Amino acid sequence: MGSLAKPNSTTTLCHPHHITATQKGYRSHSIPAIRSSSFSGEGNGRRQMLSAFLAATAAVAVQSTPMAIAQNWGTRSFIKERFFEPGLSPEDAVARIQQTREGLHSLREMLERKSWRYVIFYIRLKSAYLSQDLKNALSTLPDYRKKSYIKTANELVDNMAELDYYIRSPKIYESYLFYEKTLKSIDDLVALFA
Repeated sequence: MGSLAKPNSTTTLCHPHHITATQKGYRSHSIPAIRSSSFSGEGNGRRQMLSAFLAATAAVAVQSTPMAIAQNWGTRSFIKERFFEPGLSPEDAVARIQQTREGLHSLREMLERKSWRYVIFYIRLKSAYLSQDLKNALSTLPDYRKKSYIKTANELVDNMAELDYYIRSPKIYESYLFYEKTLKSIDDLVALFA
């Protein structure tokens, strides 16, 4: 009796010999090799151009923003989703409160257009550091103004919280009402520094 050979039980999925497109009669198109400039002998033109662009952008940003403001008023932290707030001097806190007043006055156009998302973002951003600024700015006032300053500062914080609530709803009449109350409070507060 002859011995029967066992059939191969393993199936090969990837054959080392592939049929290419030219063997089937199709035209083959050569695809250019994509190489990284860091591994090839060519120069790093893209990287040099990108680094020059970033350096020029940073130089323009530094020239347009006074360094004292950029260093003192905090920077955006991408690690923690909030602003880094260094301890401001009382004079810088007063300046930032005055800037917040100007920003709140310019917010009227967004309210009229009913751009609720932007108004909420602005109000929450300003509320985030306004409490610290109000505490720091208190030391610049003489003793006879401190009582009225504390009362006005508390009204401002309450009005901004109510404004945030009604904009989130959104209730139009109440939003305008507390926007006007917030403006009056911050105008009274800034007037105490004069």
